[in-house]
Amino acid sequence: MVSQGIMKGFNSFVLDFSVSILDRIYEGRPIQRFWVLEVIARAPYFAFLSVLHLQESLGLKTPLSNKLMKAHFYQAINETEHLEEMESRSGNRYWVDRFLARHLVLFYYWVMVFYYLLSPSNAYDINIKIEEHAYETYAKYLTVNPNDQRIREIAQDEINHANELKEAIALIS
Repeated sequence: MVSQGIMKGFNSFVLDFSVSILDRIYEGRPIQRFWVLEVIARAPYFAFLSVLHLQESLGLKTPLSNKLMKAHFYQAINETEHLEEMESRSGNRYWVDRFLARHLVLFYYWVMVFYYLLSPSNAYDINIKIEEHAYETYAKYLTVNPNDQRIREIAQDEINHANELKEAIALIS
């Protein structure tokens, strides 16, 4: 079995590598970047729900299953609201952005399904890192656009999601 420290290091490496690529692609295009990130942000919650539903269907439900399903459902809804906000700002205007986001989310969803099946705490860990990165991305945007109240609210939601995932780790540990 791989140690938690190695997996957390691997999670950080994957995230840092992915962020460096997105930084290059979306330099100077924050709304398109936000839209892509929000498309992707829903995938882990859908993956977590899929696995929890599968486990329930197979009779492997735990006392925490309903609590986790409810939390992940609301997180997915919240991320969908963020996505709709970015769409209202034309974040999905360009074909290339839609193409990239839809292919990334397909890959990421299935990775998260298998990751959650194998190690929910490590799946939560990488998603915490992603939510914290999303907050940092929005915060950077707010230094240039300090009056954008909706982005400020979305940034706070990202921190809230990271904290909720930390609570989920504590529950399952």
